Amino acid sequence: MRVVFLGTGGTYPCTERNVMAIAVQIGKEVLLLDCGEGTQRQFMKSNVSFMNTRWIFITHYHGDHFLGLPGLIQSMNLNDRKRAIDIYGPVGTIDLMEFLLTAGHFTPGYEIISHDVEPGDRVVLDGFSVVAVKADHTVPSLAYAIIEDDSPGRFDTAKAAELGIPEGPLFRRLQNGETIEVEGRRIVPGQVLGPIRKGRKIVYTGDTRPSKTIIELASGADLLIHDATLLSSEGGGASDFGHSTCKEAGEVAHLAGAKVLALIHCSPRYKEQGALVEDAKSFFTNVFAPSDIDEYVVKRS
Repeated sequence: MRVVFLGTGGTYPCTERNVMAIAVQIGKEVLLLDCGEGTQRQFMKSNVSFMNTRWIFITHYHGDHFLGLPGLIQSMNLNDRKRAIDIYGPVGTIDLMEFLLTAGHFTPGYEIISHDVEPGDRVVLDGFSVVAVKADHTVPSLAYAIIEDDSPGRFDTAKAAELGIPEGPLFRRLQNGETIEVEGRRIVPGQVLGPIRKGRKIVYTGDTRPSKTIIELASGADLLIHDATLLSSEGGGASDFGHSTCKEAGEVAHLAGAKVLALIHCSPRYKEQGALVEDAKSFFTNVFAPSDIDEYVVKRS
């Protein structure tokens, strides 16, 4: 899983960073988390093609999280996209997408399938699921966990050779969890497979105050991407507007037992990220504040 931070800032685009959009590449497909204005241009600055975007998940309908949708949809159309795209978001997404397409007198040459998502929903996709929970923001807002399916343990070819299993279809059957027979002997997958490898987990909070729900969603996350709008010295302002401070993001990561924390949605008032990282380190040390177009690879354990 490769995460590309297309836009990392909150409120409005500034000279240092664009607004929220995060591409998660899973195999050849791309899942986009939020789509602030100018997202298609951010794609062009990265080494990820917006044409590979298969799914879009919007957290809420403040402008810095969704106003890039019309431009991205039209850019895909102008580049002759034919493949359908699924757009998920809070209740109202279906109506909003219908309005955007009709009000703009725009009929793309590919299918756009819109979905309303409720807190607690699980969207099952190709080899992974996306779980939505309620974020604590000023408008209806969701946080998402991308959870990869567990995979079989590593295949021990040396052990298979010892057991007299010929290479080929029987290897595949064992990897698929089937029991086989070789020369009248019954061989079960556990004899040649290591422990099941747990799927990777990425959590994206969107805009939120710290909450127990988010901590539970982020439990054991390989990467937690958390709202960190302000420094803790300006904490009142964060909470008043439904956001978190960097220090609070660090505390959430600590309580959730996350492995790595990425600070996003930082206010345009901050020109550099150093102070943001130091603030979060009050609670959690394995933290970074990505710049636009930075990448992070979530490796299998």
